[in-house]
Amino acid sequence: MSFLIVLAALCFLMLVAYRGYSVILFAPIAALGAVLLTDPQLVAPMFTGLFMDKMVGFLKLYFPVFLLGAVFGKLIEISGFSRAIVAATIRIVGRGRAMLSIVLVCALLTYGGVSLFVVVFAVYPFAAELFRQSDIPKRLIPGTIALGAFTFTMDALPGTPQIQNIIPTAFFGTDSWAAPWLGSIGAIFILLLGMSYLEWQRRKAAARNEGYGDAATLINEPAAFAGGVLANPWIAILPLLLVGISNKVFTTLIPYYYGSSHEFVPAVIGKAVPVVQEVSKVAAIWAVEGALLVGILSVLAFAWRPVTKSFADGTKSAIGGALLASMNTASEYGFGAVIAALPGFLVVANALQSIPDPLVNEAISVTALAGITGSASGGLSIALAAMGDTFIANANAAGIPMEVLHRIASMASGGMDTLPHNGAVITLLAVTGLTHRQAYKDIFAITIIKTMAVFVVIGVFYATGLV
Repeated sequence: MSFLIVLAALCFLMLVAYRGYSVILFAPIAALGAVLLTDPQLVAPMFTGLFMDKMVGFLKLYFPVFLLGAVFGKLIEISGFSRAIVAATIRIVGRGRAMLSIVLVCALLTYGGVSLFVVVFAVYPFAAELFRQSDIPKRLIPGTIALGAFTFTMDALPGTPQIQNIIPTAFFGTDSWAAPWLGSIGAIFILLLGMSYLEWQRRKAAARNEGYGDAATLINEPAAFAGGVLANPWIAILPLLLVGISNKVFTTLIPYYYGSSHEFVPAVIGKAVPVVQEVSKVAAIWAVEGALLVGILSVLAFAWRPVTKSFADGTKSAIGGALLASMNTASEYGFGAVIAALPGFLVVANALQSIPDPLVNEAISVTALAGITGSASGGLSIALAAMGDTFIANANAAGIPMEVLHRIASMASGGMDTLPHNGAVITLLAVTGLTHRQAYKDIFAITIIKTMAVFVVIGVFYATGLV
């Protein structure tokens, strides 16, 4: 019975997310409903002592990353740098390779620190124009953007500043560059197989004489790009490069400067208690925050005039998006903490722990919870909060480095998370004016490829010992 209660809570949250209701509202309802059915007297204590505590703890660590990433992405957009990057990529790759052009642009933006939600809005107008000119079905746009923004640059490539690559650092004491060889191998696998799938679908559509689509029935079509003066592409790409370089530099310098821990005494009247900070658990987060600040300042320096014209309205929308995204994930984190504390979760945990291999155990646990919650960061946070100590103990017993544990957890979070109720998927379909029935098949195919890549990377590690 206790297991059914947990399952019902998970299904309920998945259902309301699929129907478009706010997770911020329904995550506590689902969690406390499960507590009510298990032990009614624990409803209030679990809400305050567990749900809110974990939700606030998540925001304390990661909200600045969400906020700075959203602001940086918005500045890249309103400065015109994203348009210049797209145009330059098209010139290099060629208009005949429309899909590859869009994948590379999405990858460049996300690896450069732009939020994947921002990338969807920024890239769609250019993707629509390219696909229209190349007479490629519009229904393939979501799958193409998903491959470029939601997969290998989100959590596989070492150093990516996306939140899915940052969360494991606080649990495993690693940094965002963990397991560079394994991450790169996984990224190449995803890119090659994903592009092969998309090109196969394009050729099938061409054989059926299926074009871009009937203009009378297409929804949310952007106006064709009318030209205009674009920024120099080298200047446009420089802030993205600076984010990546700064992230690496700060990752190295912060532990060297602060050591493994740092303490200070607040300047207050009376007896002050020293504040001790375990630097090893937050160094990667500080590094990403510093890198994004460098990126923001560089955009302001190179595009002061166009940015200042729209800075107020642009940053308001960016901050609103950051608040929504971080609160959604934090609510799912609080939900997961409550569910993990219920007796019914022991059934799930024991079933997952029965998988003997430590890395396969971790991969299945993380991707399953990411799929259930419809969130890579939410599922990853839940899995590591509930079972992180077990993952670490099993890895230590098997002689597996924490860097490998980090990379597998990060990549697994971006596997089955893109089920139909995933927020990014719903946003992507809404922006492109397509439905699940029209375009989700290709997103799901990319999801399967992404999930397969995790187990390919595990196999490579066991076969070669590469990290």
